[in-house]
Amino acid sequence: MKIGYARVSTLEQEFALQLDALQKAGCEQIYKEKLTGANTARPELQKMLEQLRSGDVVVVWKLDRLARSLKDLVELVNAVQDKGAALHSLNDQIDTSTPTGKFTFHIFAALAEFERELTRERTKAGLASARARGRVGGRPKGLSRKAQHTAIIAEKLYKEGQLSVKDICEQLSISRATLYKYLAHQNVTVNSKTGGD
Repeated sequence: MKIGYARVSTLEQEFALQLDALQKAGCEQIYKEKLTGANTARPELQKMLEQLRSGDVVVVWKLDRLARSLKDLVELVNAVQDKGAALHSLNDQIDTSTPTGKFTFHIFAALAEFERELTRERTKAGLASARARGRVGGRPKGLSRKAQHTAIIAEKLYKEGQLSVKDICEQLSISRATLYKYLAHQNVTVNSKTGGD
C-alpha cells in the first residue's frame, strides 16, 4: 500500500500542492502534519511509522517534508526499512525499493556518519585547545544557570576595575566569599592589592 506523508512548517502554508502530488502518485492513505519550526514532536509521522507493514511504500513530495536534517533522514529511512517498507520521494527521484534508491541512501548514511565524525573531531579539538589555554569545557561545577550568569557579570565588573570588590558585591547582592568563588570558577586571578577592597 502507498502511504503519503505531508508536512507544512507554518500555519500559513497549505497542503494542496503536496496532497495533489501524493494522490496522483496513488497514495491510499495520507498523514498530514502542520507544525511550526520550533516544534520537534511529529505525532502524525509517529502514527504512520507505527502502522507501517511489510511491502508498504511511504511517499513524500520532497525529502525535506519528511526530515529536517541528514541525520534525521537516515534514521527515518532506517525505521521505514526496519518495517519492511520503502520510501519514495517524488521530487527527489528517490525510491528505496529499487537498487539505485538503496545505493543512494547508503551514500546518505555515509555522509551523515562523516558529518557526525567531523563534529566530534571539531569538539575534541576545541576542548583540547581550551584546556591548553587553561580553560575547561562545560559549565562551572556547582553553579546554577542563574549563578553562571552572575559569575560572568562579576568577572566583567572585576576585570574592568571600575568598582571595588565591596561595590561589586553590593551591585550583585552577593557576599565577598561568593564573589571570589565566582571569579575562581571563571579562572580569574584575584589581585591581592584589590582583593581586600
